Amino acid sequence: MGKYQEDSKELLELIGGKSNIAAVSHCMTRMRFVLNDPDKADVKGIEAMKVVKGSFTQSGQFQVIIGNTVADFYNDFVSVAGVEGVSKDQVKQAAKQNQNVLQRIVTALAEIFAPLIPAIITGGLILGFRNCIDSLYLFENGTKTLCDLSQFWTGVDSFLWLIGEAIFHMLPVGICWSVTKKMGTTQMLGIVLGLTLVSGQLLNAYDVATTAAADIPAWDFGFFKVNMIGYQSQVIPAILAAFTLVYLEKFFRKITPAVISMIVVPFCSLVLSVIAAHFILGPIGWRIGSAISSLVFAGITGSFRVVFGAVFGFIYAPLVITGLHHMSNAIDLQLIADYGGTMLWPMIALSNIAQGSAVLAMIVLQRKNAEAQEVNIPSCVSCYLSVTEPAIFGVNLKYVFPFVCGMIGSAVAGVVSVATSTTASAIGVGGLPGILSIKTESMLSFAICMVIAIVIPFVLTLIVGQKKLTASQKNGVENGWNDTAEEENEKAAETGSVQTAALEEKNEAGHTALGAQEMPGELVAFLDGKVIPVKEVGDGVFSEGIMGDGIAIIPENETLVSPVAGEIAVTMDASCHACAVRTDNGMEILLHIGLDTVDMNGDGFEYLITKGQRVKAGTPLIRFSKEKIRAAGHRDVTMCIISDPGQTKNLRYHLTENAKAGETVVATFE
Repeated sequence: MGKYQEDSKELLELIGGKSNIAAVSHCMTRMRFVLNDPDKADVKGIEAMKVVKGSFTQSGQFQVIIGNTVADFYNDFVSVAGVEGVSKDQVKQAAKQNQNVLQRIVTALAEIFAPLIPAIITGGLILGFRNCIDSLYLFENGTKTLCDLSQFWTGVDSFLWLIGEAIFHMLPVGICWSVTKKMGTTQMLGIVLGLTLVSGQLLNAYDVATTAAADIPAWDFGFFKVNMIGYQSQVIPAILAAFTLVYLEKFFRKITPAVISMIVVPFCSLVLSVIAAHFILGPIGWRIGSAISSLVFAGITGSFRVVFGAVFGFIYAPLVITGLHHMSNAIDLQLIADYGGTMLWPMIALSNIAQGSAVLAMIVLQRKNAEAQEVNIPSCVSCYLSVTEPAIFGVNLKYVFPFVCGMIGSAVAGVVSVATSTTASAIGVGGLPGILSIKTESMLSFAICMVIAIVIPFVLTLIVGQKKLTASQKNGVENGWNDTAEEENEKAAETGSVQTAALEEKNEAGHTALGAQEMPGELVAFLDGKVIPVKEVGDGVFSEGIMGDGIAIIPENETLVSPVAGEIAVTMDASCHACAVRTDNGMEILLHIGLDTVDMNGDGFEYLITKGQRVKAGTPLIRFSKEKIRAAGHRDVTMCIISDPGQTKNLRYHLTENAKAGETVVATFE
């Protein structure tokens, strides 16, 4: 009988029995269920189980947090339940039954655009920089730009457009590739299909409006003609064409004998999808996209545009929580394609700033609370640079009122933004740097809106916070983090503990030699990079301490090493994205590379160890690819979680900007 047989029986009953399980799988720490009827699950009863550390529902999956022993629990559960486990991808597919149509559309859009975001951000920065050097008349009494004065900057401006054009004009290529990647079909066919939509043989989409109907080139088939129009920067035509290719390939793969599939499947799929794209789907998609952008544009520029700006500015931050904000990318890009700019993106950037300003007020309110500041300050900085999740999930939603104050400030800024027709020429650059994506004629109005988005949330949060926050929340009851060894030694002296001179020297230096750390008492950095509190990760599981306390590193290298001497207790052979180390004093340490990287199914990860192997501090554990993690739309922040302290006492962490793997001491304990 397995160790978790009885717990498995209890969980099976609380989850609604075998008949309520549509699919089940597991990752490094969680059981992942797709339930036929989620309402049948007794969530309170499940969370009351000793073996369960928590639960939550996400993207149609009911996830039960078990911990490092989840693999053993999973084996006992499927045996007791009499169900067959499936892969994570199959669970994700099954989870769609618990999503409504809108949720499925949003999920699909998010998965399509996530791998494209790094390129879109780069393109936005490039266009913003080009705006500064070729459109800002700052010289000779406001009559000339930097490019007018310098041939060098003229050359830079022209050269950078090579990248900008590749990103935005050729966007359909990236979309078609991303769709085929998401759907598991031939990615090269997706790239070729995308290229046919932006071919130089076609009339550029940007020239269609200024070209007379009689001058538009066409394919003449004798009894009918088809216009040779390109779809540069068009989103919906590319999505429709790509999904047509996907389903044609799956259809022909299903009906074609294996001996000729290499010829028949790609040929028939590509030719038919290209025909459909240019004859039917392209024109239809163009009209759909134009209708959507026209509707939004009418809302932004019409008689009630002030109301539109107030509503959009107020609700954008809540949209981030639900994931619905991903739909705005497609709308923004369509607006840019149709009107040469978007007035939505400035409001998005202002919403980022407003939430960051609410956190800035929390920094002032909690200036004496060192523990809170370890979350507040980095969250504020990242929010001002357009990464809002740490601020929203780590600070503002925790207290609620800063979140609402940020929404109010965003709404007011949104009103002014649309009232002044503030327009962006590109997307991807948000927060304070968002001004680089704004058209030069709108930069002054955007700057005014930025001031509004900073001042109103800041002042409102200060006023409300003075009444809402208790003295303990402002000042902090206890600070368990130490940024310097000096602070720790002072605390140790106050409690009467004495450290040896050698340990004091090591703590002051902040590091120990690679491989030298064999004695208990220290954890060394497991990666090169910036060490942050795990609370800043903002994933809702690790950051909430459900799995245990810990730290995280934003990696600068791609080899995870052991922070301590011990034995490899847990591995994930299918995904290779995490492992656990057990020390001789019983402490268990979970090392988890990235967020949601289990979905990558091992692509970009390689184990350098095996389960049961003895390791030293600094022993390489996993080699991984930061580029592949980002391309999959995930963050590469890596967690070190103390899932079981064993006999460890007085564990204290050390934050640093430049940790070196296997060298820098990131925690000390007794």
